[in-house]
Amino acid sequence: MSDLQTPYYLIDLAKLRVNMERIRYLRERSGAKCLLALKCFATWSAFDFMRDFMDGTTSSSLFELRLGHEEFGKETHAYSVAWADHEIDEALGYADKIIFNSLGQLDRFGAKAAGRGIAMGLRLNPRFSTSGFDLADPARPFSRLGEWDLNRLEAALDRISGVMIHYNCENADFELFDAQLGRIEAEFGGFLEKLDWVSLGGGIHFTGEGYPLDRLADRLRAFSERFGVQVFLEPGEASITRSTSLEVTVLDTIHHGKDVAIVDSSIEAHMLDLLIYRETAKLPQDGEHPWQVAGKTCLAGDIFGEGRFPRPLKVGDRISIADAGGYTMVKKNWFNGVGMPSIAIRDEDGTIRQVRRFTYDDYKASLS
Repeated sequence: MSDLQTPYYLIDLAKLRVNMERIRYLRERSGAKCLLALKCFATWSAFDFMRDFMDGTTSSSLFELRLGHEEFGKETHAYSVAWADHEIDEALGYADKIIFNSLGQLDRFGAKAAGRGIAMGLRLNPRFSTSGFDLADPARPFSRLGEWDLNRLEAALDRISGVMIHYNCENADFELFDAQLGRIEAEFGGFLEKLDWVSLGGGIHFTGEGYPLDRLADRLRAFSERFGVQVFLEPGEASITRSTSLEVTVLDTIHHGKDVAIVDSSIEAHMLDLLIYRETAKLPQDGEHPWQVAGKTCLAGDIFGEGRFPRPLKVGDRISIADAGGYTMVKKNWFNGVGMPSIAIRDEDGTIRQVRRFTYDDYKASLS
């Protein structure tokens, strides 16, 4: 365990390499290109390591787009649910492709993109998804995410060269992916064959243990060859799963009906996505002593979850919270003014180096 002051996010490059090698293999076998989804992971200190394994980045905002362009390089896809008038010129300066969420946005900004020779696309909503959360379901009733009327899409063919279809969410089931892609082929096949490229978005958990990577690669290649398109994937969580932990220290213990350890971090401030979706953090489960691990903010529900430890916890003990890379650093916040975790990287030789430390000045500068 490092002697760095906690809390800190620890990116383990040896574990990250496992995901990167699977991405490399998928790209080579399928012909698909893989773009890092910055909405999930945008810690640019790791980009030098990831760059050789991926084809570029995809974004959800102007700032993500700029970060991908400046720090990752390679191919840069620009998407936003809605571009603002004051953003579009700058966005076009960073983009290789720009994907509009609606025909209205294409109507407003398409001429500018065409004038700069930038390939354009639309988001296609197939009206189904694999999401188990209404909050994250792009196919929920009255969804604002993308177009689905085939006649309207066909009418835009003279202006666009591709589409982005994002409908998977932590989908580790290849059979489900295969079946849903078949639905897309059946309904939109005549339209897709008139395009140059199709992005199938992210949410395919193909770096998970036991995932049939060869079957996915062959399915993607068959799709590409059938419609004559370049396939893109946008792995976010799949790129960095199991590579990062949140390292914390026990500050206090209490015993109000159960054993509780209060740590120097917060699920509200440092792993917000889990709180939003009412999920628990991945805590150690390797002992006979059950403990609830809780954060230090005033929020009563600031609780990471239940762990099991080899011995009772005490003040000063370190705890490693696993799988803390995706949708954590991009969502961290200053609630209660709790100190922001620093960011560290464990190199493949085992050396741990701190790459970012946050101070009171950062907290103050985030306000006014």
